[in-house]
This record gives sequence, C-alpha cells and structure tokens, in this order.
Amino acid sequence: MVSVRSRATRPHDAGAAPFCVLLGPDHAGKSTVMERLRGSGAPWRLLSVDDRFLGPEHALIGRLRREVVGEVTGADGVWSPDFLTTMVQTAVVHLRDQLLHGDPSRPAVVDSYYYKLLAKCRLAGALDHPMFDWWRSFPRPRRVIYLDVRPESAWQRCGHGRNLNALEYYGERPERDGFELYQRDLAKTMWDEIRDLPVTVIGEEHGPARTTEEIRKVLTDEFD
Repeated sequence: MVSVRSRATRPHDAGAAPFCVLLGPDHAGKSTVMERLRGSGAPWRLLSVDDRFLGPEHALIGRLRREVVGEVTGADGVWSPDFLTTMVQTAVVHLRDQLLHGDPSRPAVVDSYYYKLLAKCRLAGALDHPMFDWWRSFPRPRRVIYLDVRPESAWQRCGHGRNLNALEYYGERPERDGFELYQRDLAKTMWDEIRDLPVTVIGEEHGPARTTEEIRKVLTDEFD
C-alpha cells in the first residue's frame, strides 16, 4: 500500500542538490532498497553512512558509527546522552556535506538523513539538545519516502532479537516487548520531525522487488 501526504514546505534550499529521504523504523528494509537502487543504474546519488555506501576516503564515518553503537551505547552509565548526540553529529554533518558538495544538478536519495538519528538521541535521553535546532536548519528534502513496518514483523526480520544493537530496544537485553515499544516510540518521534514535509508511505505488504519499484516511481515523479 502506498499513501501520500503533502504539506506546505519552503522552497528547495540553494546550494544543495534536490533530494528525497528514505526513512523508516529499524529493520524496515531500507538497506535492501538502497542496494537494489544502486544496482539498477539509477541516475540518483545514494547517500548513506552505511559502510557499503562510504568511499575509502570516508571510512572514518563508518568506524565512528560502529564505535558509537558498540561502545558509547553499550557502556551503561559511562557516556551521557549529550555525548552520544555529539558523536552522532559526525554522521549528520557528513550527509549534509555530501548534499552541499555534490553535483547540484544530480538529485540524491538520502538514507534517513538526520531524522532517525535525532529520534534515537531523543529516546536515549537528549530530549531538547541545542544541536537539534542546527540540524533542523539543514537543507530540506523534496519528499520523505517512509517504509512502514509493524514492530512484530521487524522482530522477525531481526532474528527475534539476535541481530539488534543497543539503540534498537529498551532494557538491558534485546527482548520482544522492549523492542516493540522502542520501535513504536521511534516511529512516533520520527513522524514528529517530518510532520511538515511531503511524505509517501509504503507499507510492508510487498516484497523487496515490488517495494523498490514503487520507490523508484516516486523518485522519478519527484525529480522529473
């Protein structure tokens, strides 16, 4: 199922290429879609902090991302929510820089942008960090494509908790109740951030191939 929400938004920011954001809760299938889009010879740049989309000159971003998940979030009581937000900012600024420094005539598809990272920082306890206002001043996308997935389906996709990291669930260990509650809060917090943007919602009813084709159509219509 595909649904579209459109709300008034300011004109596209000068200096940045036109772009759309691919967003969704954990294990919604964004990585699979990004890989399929990359393998199809699409005319859009694909921007992500995932190792698979980082060039060797940006390997530091991938290392920092892994350290934040593995060390900062896993050390109970050692690092503050403010410190987590400061570390996460490296990924946020990297995505912004890639938008600003790339070919302004070539559209881009951005994996989550700052929306998901901001939501995770807020759920970790950084409710109103002053850094968030700066992130919100960054270029705005033409559209957000939101991959919707039910928490119970995401639980199956993550191997019933075996493939989770500490920023994907509540509690001391990955259990279903803590995961599903976290994912519902994550979705609500992300929607709070994108409420004033045009949004296309794509449900989980179809497989990866059909979902990718639906997203490709949205992108083609948006960038034409």
